Amino acid sequence: MGTTSHLNQPNQAADQLLRVDDISLRFGGVNVLANVSTSVAEGEIFAIIGPNGAGKTCLLNCINRFYQPVSGRIYFEGRDITPLRPHQIPELGIARTFQNVELFKGMTVIDNIKLGRHVHLDTGLIAAGCYFGKARKTELALRKEIEERIIDLLEIEHIRKKRVGALPYGLQKRVELARALAMKPKLLLLDEPVTGMNLEETEDIARFILDIHDEWGVTIVLIEHDMGVVMDISDRVCVLDFGVKIAEGSPDDVRHNEQVIKAYLGEQDLTYSRLGA
Repeated sequence: MGTTSHLNQPNQAADQLLRVDDISLRFGGVNVLANVSTSVAEGEIFAIIGPNGAGKTCLLNCINRFYQPVSGRIYFEGRDITPLRPHQIPELGIARTFQNVELFKGMTVIDNIKLGRHVHLDTGLIAAGCYFGKARKTELALRKEIEERIIDLLEIEHIRKKRVGALPYGLQKRVELARALAMKPKLLLLDEPVTGMNLEETEDIARFILDIHDEWGVTIVLIEHDMGVVMDISDRVCVLDFGVKIAEGSPDDVRHNEQVIKAYLGEQDLTYSRLGA
């Protein structure tokens, strides 16, 4: 995959979409996150990397309120969202995918995707039950948008009516991404989007992420262990190690950071290719 033109954009405070201030999280006596601060500018692709157990997913879980930090604040579009409940986060325009596919396996692809829009629907109970008037118009408009934009973008037309549980893992990950897009996100949180995929599937997902960013204007935060993907598509990279932020900057800066090298490889010499050169 070639270098993209949007790399290394500045992260100016005025353009901040997401800000994390001194977030700490503990489970029992274990510090999972320790005073982590970072920010994501509107329009960025921002990667969070680190060894296993570094606290990456825990940080995403704090952002979308699955976990309550013991200290610190989280701001989205300048608003303090720390007091909010998890079900309120999608209404703000924050969508999420997960390490493990979280879909309704007995439902079709199209029905799983449509569930992503429920947070924005305001059809009354009676109208929805009888399927007339506003309910019918809303349903038809939703189906049209999903089929013409999301399904086409992610190239899943051929499986739209198939049961999700019968699909291979790579396609299930695509469906989960489609459901997140149906939420009309301003900020998309992707937790290991290419884990477990072969080279072709990985390149497809990386291409879809760039298309979502470029064509939809969605700001993206991703956690990923595939350093080739991270270094190729990210504007900036934040590195966690044992719950502490040890580096942040451009992919090239992070690639050559000695603390990052030690976190991944101990005291061994870094081979340039190990971090995606």
